Amino acid sequence: MQDNAASQQARHHVETMYAQDACAQNMGMHIEHIDVGFARLSMKIIPSMLNGHQSCHGGILFSLADTAFAYACNSEGLAAVASSGSIDFICPVLVDDQLTATASVQHQGKTTGLYDVEITNQAGNVVALFRGRAHRVGHHISDNSLNNDFVNNDPLNNTQKNRQGEQS
Repeated sequence: MQDNAASQQARHHVETMYAQDACAQNMGMHIEHIDVGFARLSMKIIPSMLNGHQSCHGGILFSLADTAFAYACNSEGLAAVASSGSIDFICPVLVDDQLTATASVQHQGKTTGLYDVEITNQAGNVVALFRGRAHRVGHHISDNSLNNDFVNNDPLNNTQKNRQGEQS
């Protein structure tokens, strides 16, 4: 893990994101540990998260993994968004299971990063594996101009690029 100052800063960046993350809060996700390039979250599976087979819906697991991934790749304070993500479901997850998602950086370049997330249950069994690719958008997570791009559903500012292309 990183030195104390870097760890504290990483936690501050993630707590700033979590405070605005209605999805994570409404799904009952809790931050367990944050460090630079690392995030561990927990979540209990409740009945409303079950699919027709009475096991946890895969989208719920993807959301947990994606959130851990997001916190790990934004922990340095440089705003990053997912450019791709994939998940492998290893075994069923049932109601009342307590899950832990652990995300860690595998590679972080200037603008792109690769992160792995392992989701385990209360017995320590791996239930899903996720891999995400991140793209840094060129802003700090506290930069207000970034929020304007997200409000317009355009974190990479492609609308402006597309408009310029249409005018050519």
